[in-house]
Formats: sequence, C-alpha cells, structure tokens
Amino acid sequence: MKIVVGGQIEKEALAAALADEFMKQRQIVEIAVLNDIEAAMAIQSGSADYYFGACNTGGGGALAMAIAILGAGRCVTLGMPGKILSDNEIAQAVHSGKVAFGFTAQDIGSIVPLVVSLLVAKNGS
Repeated sequence: MKIVVGGQIEKEALAAALADEFMKQRQIVEIAVLNDIEAAMAIQSGSADYYFGACNTGGGGALAMAIAILGAGRCVTLGMPGKILSDNEIAQAVHSGKVAFGFTAQDIGSIVPLVVSLLVAKNGS
C-alpha cells in the first residue's frame, strides 16, 4: 500500500502515527508527506492508494484539494471538532471505497488505529 499525507497541520505527526500503526499490523507500506495538490494527484494518478489529512475542522484544510481533484464521493471527513464518526460509520466509509480521509489533528490517536486496521483487513494481510 502507498499512503500519502496531505492536509494543513501535523503532517509529520500523522505520518508517524500511520507508520506506527502499520508496523503494529506487520504491514509494509510507503508513506509520503506531500502538499495537498501533490497528494490528491498521487491518488488520482494511481501512484498512491490512500490519502490522509488533518486540519482544525477535519474537512476544510484536510480535504479541500482532495475533494476538488478526486470528487466528494471518494473523500470522507471522519472527525471534526466535538464529533468523530462511529466505528461502524468509519468502517462503512472504508468499505464503500473512500480513499481520502480527513479529521482533526487532535483525533489522530483515535482515528488512525481504526482506519489502519480496516485498510489492512480490506487489502489483505
């Protein structure tokens, strides 16, 4: 799997959290920290599989370029201030083909482990 990290804040922290979670799952992945346009274009071109982004609202700066380039149907805001989607809703988003995930930086620790485990299960171990 190839993962790109975009968004507006905490890119390095998000990339580190992703690397740690994939390592716990014994998965080898490539993770690249890019600007938003490059990250979304990597998904669009097929050179990356999943986009993760964080910002203060979970949708604006985290996903704006991904939505513009990939279309809203391929993106999902998993967490915003004061609200994280349920585990069931997150699983449904992953299994329905969403490839770009946005959330607030404060929710990295709760969202990343779940999404990584879902991606590993979906893509085989």
